[in-house]
Amino acid sequence: MSGRSPWPAEDGGPRRTQTVDGGLGVVAGERLAITSRVAPAVTMVVGSAAGDLFLLRHTAGDDAVSFVERIDPSSLEPEARSPDLPGGPTWPGGIGVHENGSVYVVFGRHAHRLDRDLQVVASRSLPRNRPYNSFVTLPDGHLVTKDFGGSRPGHPVAASEREPCELVVLEPERLEIVDRLVLPEPSIARLSADGDDVYVVGDTSLLRVRWTGSALDLDESFSTRYRTMDGQTFGWDCVIAAGSAWFLDDGDGSEHYSGTLRGHGLSTAPLHLVRVDLARAELTTVEICGRPGGLVANPPVVDEARGIVVGYDSGNGVLAAFDVHTLAPVWTRDQDHASHLLLYAATGELVTGDHADVVVLDIATGRELARADTGSDMQSVLFPTPGSARDFYVCSFLAVTRVEVVAAGATST
Repeated sequence: MSGRSPWPAEDGGPRRTQTVDGGLGVVAGERLAITSRVAPAVTMVVGSAAGDLFLLRHTAGDDAVSFVERIDPSSLEPEARSPDLPGGPTWPGGIGVHENGSVYVVFGRHAHRLDRDLQVVASRSLPRNRPYNSFVTLPDGHLVTKDFGGSRPGHPVAASEREPCELVVLEPERLEIVDRLVLPEPSIARLSADGDDVYVVGDTSLLRVRWTGSALDLDESFSTRYRTMDGQTFGWDCVIAAGSAWFLDDGDGSEHYSGTLRGHGLSTAPLHLVRVDLARAELTTVEICGRPGGLVANPPVVDEARGIVVGYDSGNGVLAAFDVHTLAPVWTRDQDHASHLLLYAATGELVTGDHADVVVLDIATGRELARADTGSDMQSVLFPTPGSARDFYVCSFLAVTRVEVVAAGATST
């Protein structure tokens, strides 16, 4: 199972481009067929170079466990299951397929290495009694993770009480801790990386930390403060594309998710798409819709070929596109999107959500190409994954769903 997978980790890899080659090729007379399996507390699907699909799931509470299923690509039924994996305080973690063929999981305060049959090869307890929200894999194979610095359902943390977070580097064989670095501020977002540069959206600033091959080194010359106005709150995960880091602010309130993020935003400043130039550390922002009460929990997407970046405000139910260079508006839609995105590079087809519906849009125009009800009756805030042909997978906290393009009247394969 060694080699490179087309989708080995959340968002397709550490730059979080959420982009896959090819396209769905939706044309008139075709529709989206749905196959769903009830599976409480799923997080994401990732794939191996051999075509295996792995589903990460977990339980709830402050002593939760995670587990991994290898699932059938069509029926979604489990073909194999890992043992229960020690976890800790609940917050969605992450799973990835390494180039060495192993499956890695970070959930709660533990990291695990599994083989293809989902048997445990190595495990590591992480330093802090907090959830660690996933990881990124560096070019030399090391894993970098970070503790989660925000509020969780039933566990509010006031902004004034948030503590600086810490990066932890694990070697891939036995998951030994190689280095640790306490950051200058808290961070709620997941990590991103471009080569050996690790990017952290902190509570107030975008930070860059360089991996030297043996140690983490905070780039003191780069820190860019993005919290610049009253009523603005913290940002989420960043996308590394077109020479910049891109993310969305006003993340406060996501812990109040109630099957939707609509209406749960706490920020009084409008929600922004944030761009930080990686060469000059220059900040540029644009409002998504200009309304107070904005809220997100996930990143935007950048289509470099078409020169378009798409952001959203889940608290107000708005999806909007902008020119990559000028940030001038391109199109906007009223749509209850909240999850990570999936862009097909060849066709510009963008997989989005509208509460419990999955919606495929043309990224250039915002035109709706296809739509289907996933049946979960819950807004996804999680991760889509491309399939092997004209299909893809989406997760909600209640179900994993396969979505396939078929002719009108046809059934799913």
